[in-house]
Amino acid sequence: MINEFSIGNRKIGNNQPVYIIAEMSANHNQNFEQAAKIIHAAKDSGADAIKIQTYTSDTITIDCANEYFKIGKGTIWEGKTLYNLYKEAYTPWEWQPKLKEIACSLGLDFFSSPFDNTAVDFLEKMDVPAYKIASAELVDMPLIRYIAKTGKPIIMSTGMAMLSEIDEAVRTIKNEFGNQIALLKCTSAYPAMPEEMNLRAIPHMSETFDLPVGLSDHTLGIAVPIAAAVLGACIVEKHFTLSRLIQGPDSAFSLEPHEFKAMVEAIRISEKALGKVSYEVTEKEMASRVFRKSIFAVKNIKTGDLFSNDNIRCIRPGHGLHTRYYDEIIGRISKKDIRKGTPIDFNMLC
Repeated sequence: MINEFSIGNRKIGNNQPVYIIAEMSANHNQNFEQAAKIIHAAKDSGADAIKIQTYTSDTITIDCANEYFKIGKGTIWEGKTLYNLYKEAYTPWEWQPKLKEIACSLGLDFFSSPFDNTAVDFLEKMDVPAYKIASAELVDMPLIRYIAKTGKPIIMSTGMAMLSEIDEAVRTIKNEFGNQIALLKCTSAYPAMPEEMNLRAIPHMSETFDLPVGLSDHTLGIAVPIAAAVLGACIVEKHFTLSRLIQGPDSAFSLEPHEFKAMVEAIRISEKALGKVSYEVTEKEMASRVFRKSIFAVKNIKTGDLFSNDNIRCIRPGHGLHTRYYDEIIGRISKKDIRKGTPIDFNMLC
């Protein structure tokens, strides 16, 4: 039995509806009103939660422009220094209590990814209901221990991590008596390619760690998170923006409201379709059983005639004998006149 836990009023687990998180990240573009609009749009698009990130450029890195701190090739941020990227992308801390208030007033859960202990302390004062550990922080054991000590639920992304590293991070949380953990399969590329997602790791990860597992998705479009839900993802996290035309550090791989809504609707439909292991005929299927084949007279048959391939056939509809009796009937004698189009039954056989 996979462990379940709750965030707010929502249970997270294999037998629960997928918990859908809209990641605001840097899509507010340093504009509070835009951040507030994102929250409202996320609610309208069907999100269960809004997530932000709590850091400053000084709490996450240092102001240094040597080769170690410059972003290399292979990302959309190539050539920037880490310090300048995070200065552009961070969410002002003074906004965050206000944003939480807006989210809660709409019935959305609101939590964050902290990147150092001061961020955890700040978020504890805000009384966030859960914490998200970002993929790159999965190897920050002191931070993981500090978060675990809060006793709050922890959702941890696993981008770039080997299985042994995930295991170490999970054990670190559990050693601090943290037992409300979910993992997110993640590919830390921006954007990520579908062929690099390896979604089959989701059920394997869930079985390996006996934990709820979801997806933090950076691919373009909505196909990958829908596929993840079908494979058993308990959580889907997707970056959310009002419009990709409003360019920012994360806008290129974020969903617009209409796309996010379409994703949510498709996931909810897939949940219904998954159902349970069942081979029972549904009520609506019962009405369709008439379209099955059965044995019918396809020519007029007289008393004493032999049943043959020429005068009976397996055809639709399903009012006659089951087709399993066809070979048994061939060669038998008819004991009555049978009109073409009459379903065959055993009372007609000598």
